[in-house]
Amino acid sequence: MFDGFANRRIRVNDVTINCMVKGDGPPLLLLHGYPQTHVMWHEIAPALAERFTVVAADLRGYGDSSKPPSDEKHLVYSKRSTAADQAALMTALGFKTFMVAGHDRGARVTHRLCLDYPDRVMKAALLDIIPTAEVFKRVDKFIATAYYHWFFLIQPNDLPETLIGGNPEFYLRRMATRKGKLIFVEEAFAEYLRCFRDPASIHATCEDYRAGASIDLEHHAADGGHKIACPVLLLWGEKGLVGYKQDPIAIWREYASDVRGHSVPNGHFLPEESPRETLAALLEFFGA
Repeated sequence: MFDGFANRRIRVNDVTINCMVKGDGPPLLLLHGYPQTHVMWHEIAPALAERFTVVAADLRGYGDSSKPPSDEKHLVYSKRSTAADQAALMTALGFKTFMVAGHDRGARVTHRLCLDYPDRVMKAALLDIIPTAEVFKRVDKFIATAYYHWFFLIQPNDLPETLIGGNPEFYLRRMATRKGKLIFVEEAFAEYLRCFRDPASIHATCEDYRAGASIDLEHHAADGGHKIACPVLLLWGEKGLVGYKQDPIAIWREYASDVRGHSVPNGHFLPEESPRETLAALLEFFGA
């Protein structure tokens, strides 16, 4: 799915980050969401690599990147730690400044990258999220039901780990199925399942969500209302939850100085459900 890309495994911050690299244009970092890996960009990364130097990376804890031991405060899997990995990865690849597109958990890492490395991130695309603090503030019965995994995965170790580990394929297929149909192509799903069958990956991804409900909120509060300075593109699925009874652009304007964006067809997994529309929006934004 990544023909012509070079597979690199680079040691940074005491972890190894797995990534795919191709192109010779301006650097563009692609960050995936849960429960996926860099493979989620397979539909659009080749076209992006015709214009940019694409770096599609696995976050720490996901895919073939390292799964370091967790800690009681979940600092190891905080968005600050994960963002630091990606900043160091781009340094190791020779890029002082870069653009970044993140989906889902990767978009939350992108948010932190923009705040912690404002002199390095030139443009950022956030795919199908509102800020983590806003999610918790706006939860109602409908959202809690749809986002059940947020509240399941933050339960203490080893409750979700044991239950998911009992049948990882069943869990993953339930997350990846809509109206009886698998959202992902089988080749991509097989790769997600390969990685997700590793108990260390299951634990690490739970820790990602535990961090989101604890230390990440502390870091957010410490930001003191500081906004993202670079231009931001916001995309969300018109059939998803980000636009449910709310205006995502208005929400993000409380967190970023320069925001534009729109919905795209289908649901949450934009690069795989609506690759043509997602690619067009990213090319227009990053290429301007």
